[in-house]
Formats: sequence, structure tokens, C-alpha cells
Amino acid sequence: MKDRKVQTVKDMKAKNTSKLFFSGVLVLTVTNLIVKAIGLMFKIPMNHIVGDEGMGYYNSAYTFYTYLYMVSTAGLPTAISIMISNSRAKGQLKQTKRIYRLSVALFFVIGVVSMLIMFFSSGIVSKAIGAENTKYSVMSIAPTLLFICISSALRGYFQGYQQMVPTAVSQFLEAACKLGVGIVFAKYAIDQGYEIYIVAAYATVGLTSGAFLGMLFMMFSKLLFKEQQYDAEYIAQGEDSTVLSRGTLLKKLVLIALPITVSASVMSLTNLIDAAIVQRLLQSTGLSQVAATELYGNYTSLAVPMFNLPPVLIYPISYSIVPLLSAAKQRGDTQRCKIVSESSMRIAMIVGIPCGLGLSALSEPILSLFYKQSSVQLAHPLLSLLGPSTAFICILSVTNAILQSAGYERKPLISMLCGAAVKIATNFVLIRYIGMKGTPVSTFLCYLTVTILNLYFIRKHVGIMPKLSGLFGKPLAAGAVCAVSAYFVNLLLSGYISSKISVIIAIAVAAVVYLAFLLLLRGITGDDIKLLPKGQKIYGVMHRLKLIK
Repeated sequence: MKDRKVQTVKDMKAKNTSKLFFSGVLVLTVTNLIVKAIGLMFKIPMNHIVGDEGMGYYNSAYTFYTYLYMVSTAGLPTAISIMISNSRAKGQLKQTKRIYRLSVALFFVIGVVSMLIMFFSSGIVSKAIGAENTKYSVMSIAPTLLFICISSALRGYFQGYQQMVPTAVSQFLEAACKLGVGIVFAKYAIDQGYEIYIVAAYATVGLTSGAFLGMLFMMFSKLLFKEQQYDAEYIAQGEDSTVLSRGTLLKKLVLIALPITVSASVMSLTNLIDAAIVQRLLQSTGLSQVAATELYGNYTSLAVPMFNLPPVLIYPISYSIVPLLSAAKQRGDTQRCKIVSESSMRIAMIVGIPCGLGLSALSEPILSLFYKQSSVQLAHPLLSLLGPSTAFICILSVTNAILQSAGYERKPLISMLCGAAVKIATNFVLIRYIGMKGTPVSTFLCYLTVTILNLYFIRKHVGIMPKLSGLFGKPLAAGAVCAVSAYFVNLLLSGYISSKISVIIAIAVAAVVYLAFLLLLRGITGDDIKLLPKGQKIYGVMHRLKLIK
């Protein structure tokens, strides 16, 4: 009877490790794509409803919210995930429950404090960024921080179990409410004849209501979650009843989370400072406050969202490898850590490089698919300059996860601080001489700096580093051919058919060209393919067709 129970537990092992990782990546990838699509669907009608000025107020408030959001939630969910996955790997299942209860209590306090700070400092912050009317949007968003903090504690818990479905669904609910409720409220405010900055504040109600609904779903998911089914493999190894004190666990949680939080919030703080610098420097060149806000709103509503789309394909991998690498490290499985880390970095570049170069090559026709032409003419040169930074965002996400999983949480902080310093310094210089174009250039230099430092830390401290030719060289060569083909196919077809159809065909042709050149250069390995959702089946087909070894 006992042998049968042990065998049953062993049979569940695959479900609790590899299958959970791949299913988690797949679920988060699909959800993130949907969420980004919804975000784009929100910005398109909002751009028509409130214009660049209204989006300037909205995005200025959203930048401040993002900073406090990062401070509140960036490091602690990852720390919870690492601590829970490590405790499970040791069989300390009672301790996982204590970690969960402690994290929820801690996040509640952080959420309340963050909400109050954001609400009562709204006027000060709005004056600092040179757009005083933003304060109404800031006040409207403030309650969101409390809801997001509680959701984040639960997401960290589920991440430690490699269970990503609750997180995915809650993110979808947040985005759907942001779209539906936000547009309805904005339209209502417009119909009432309110000022544009009040309309922007009404639009933020969608964000707040979405965060509340997402929090309720996460709480409901926790009530239904059965840990025993996911802890079966660890029970088979023998449960350890060790439970550290609350003080010890809290100290450990803070020590892991603090460097991650600070490194993440440094970039958000940089974006907040960036908003202030850009608008004030533009005003110093002779632009009015409204004109500067419009230009900033155009950049953050059109160019930045497109720039942030490709990394959506990589974030699920980064999110999912944290508990996987932490558990592998705990077991001493260095080979598994090496394979997963190197493949993750290569996939980041394989996705990021062609997407970034493609955005640069087709910036105008891509933006014209969604936005009015007057806004596109301002934004497309900025997107062309911003596009290449996409590749660095992709690999930055993965390298941060690798360093955090290996116990070097402080290293990304150093990288981020250096990158922030580069961005602020170059903004001051470039915007004075080349105007708004200085902002995407400074972003490129910032993320280039962070990427170089992260790779240096991984090589020095973790002892893992793919060959640079495979990591950068081959995807860059194939990506350059991809971008050139996209540009000329669109140029050729746009004279005969609709520009919207021609750009879609150009993107499809470029994707085929890129994949063909990448395979020709042997820029992707079997391990890389296997790390993708349904990767084993994809690898099997490609191997039979002799496309990959």
C-alpha cells in the first residue's frame, strides 16, 4: 500500500516541475499578449477622445503610480516565490504557509501606506513634473496600490508553486476593466463638458476598478487552491517540520526583496524623473506647458507602448524561471541551471533583436495602423530611435531573473543605478540639442549600460555565459536581413495596395525571412526550442525535418 502511494506521488512529479513550467510560460505568454492588445485598444480610442494633451496628463499620473507600484510590489513577490520554492524543495511545507500569511500581512501594510502617500502627495508631484492638473489623475489612481499589493502577495505565492493561471486571469481582468470602464468614464466626462485634465482623471477609474476585481479573483483562487496536489513530490522525499520564526522569515524576505525592489524602482524613478526633465526642458526651449505635455503624451502613448510589446513574449519566461532555477540551485543541479539560463538569454535575443529592428524599419506604417495621422507624424521618428532598445529590455528581464535566482539580488541594483545615471545625464545633454529625439536615444544608452553590466555579473558570479556570436551575432545578422526585407516589401507593395495590408504582408514576409536565416546560421539550439511552450513537440517536428540538430 505504501509502495503504491509512493508510486502515485512519483507519477505526479512531472506535473509539478517541467509541465508546470511550460504550461505557466504558455499561459502567461498568451495572457500578456491579450493584455497588451487590450492596452493598445485602450490607447487608440483614448487618443481620439482626449488627444495628446489628455494622454499627457494620464501618462504623467501613470508614471508616478508605476514608481510606487514598483516600490510596493517589485521585489516582494519574487522573494516570496524564491522562499516558497526553496522551502518546498526542502520539504518544509508548514513553513510555506507561514511565509504566505506573513507576506499578505506585510503587503497590506505596504499597500495602505503607498496609497496614502500617493493620494496626499498628488499636488506636490504634479507641480514637480510641470503639469499641475495631473494631480486629479494621481488621486484617482491612488487606491489601486492597495489592491495591487494584496494581489502581488498572492501572485508571489502562486509563482512559488509554478501555478500561473490565477495571475494570468487577474491580469486579464485588470486590463479589461481598464479598457471598458476607463473609456466609458472618459466618454461620460467628455459629454459633460469637463476639462481635459478632469476627463483624464475619469479614465483612471478603469485602472482602479480593474485592480480591485483582479484582487478579488486572486483571493478566490487561493480559497480553492489545493497545495497538497502540488507538494506530492516533496512529501514523497520526506516532509521537514522545521518552521522558522516570523522575525527570521521577515528578515530573510526583506533581504531578498530589498535589492530587487530598489533595482526595479530605480528605473521607474528614472521614468518619473524623465517625465519631469522632458517636459521642463521642452518648455525651456520655448514650448508652452500644454505643448510640452502634448509632445510627452504623444511619445508615451504611441512610441512607448509599441516599444513595450515585444518583451511581453519574454516576461513569462523570466517570471517562470525564478522558482525553477531556485529549486535547481537548492538541489545542486548546476547543469540544469546552465541549460535553462543560457537558453533563456538566447531566446530573449532571438525575439528582441528582430522585433526592435522591425519597429525601427516600419515605425510609420505600424503606427498608422492604429492612430490618427497627425499623431503618427510626431511619434514615428521617436519609435524608429526607440526600437533597438527593445532587445535590451528582453535580455534585461531574463538576466535579472538569473541573478536573483542565483542569490545575487544586489547586482541588478548596481546595473540599474548606473543605467539610470546614464539616462538622466544624457537626457540633460541631448534634449537641449535635438529636442524630443534625445529621450529615446538616452533610453538606448541606459539599457545598453544595464545589459553589459548584468552580463558581466552573470559571467563573473554565476559562471554562465553563452557564446557572444550565438547570443548577439547570429540574431543580429538575421534581424538585419529581416528589417531590410520588411522595409522594401512594404515600400514595394504600398504603391499598389492599401498601406495597412502592405505592412501586414511585409511583417509576415520578414518573419519568414528571419526564421530561415536564423536556421541557416544555426542561431537556435534544441535546448532553446524545448524551453518554449510546446517546445518538445516543436523540436520533434523540426528535428525530423532536419531543420535543427
